[in-house]
Amino acid sequence: MSVLVIGADEITPIKAVLNDLGAGKITHWDARKKSSIHRKVIPQDTDCIVLLTSFLNHNSMKYFKKMAKKKSIPLVCSKRSVSCVYSEYCKIMKLEDDFECRKAQNL
Repeated sequence: MSVLVIGADEITPIKAVLNDLGAGKITHWDARKKSSIHRKVIPQDTDCIVLLTSFLNHNSMKYFKKMAKKKSIPLVCSKRSVSCVYSEYCKIMKLEDDFECRKAQNL
């Protein structure tokens, strides 16, 4: 599964959680420049988009929400907290597994 994460500067802990949940390829756009984010085209192989809302302005969020709906890509909106990303991702992607159980299985 390919996931596009938009927002924030550093997402290493979030990448680890997404990998544990089955994301093989994770692409990150930091969205630092407001003008450059609108020129980006969502990659064709994207299976899910994660918006880190604490680091995006409203226009960028509306733009990517519209693009995700147009391409029928699931959209996860979350704060930049590992637990928030995990819970919202599980809700949207309809995953039932408990994070602690999955972590214990990987040890």
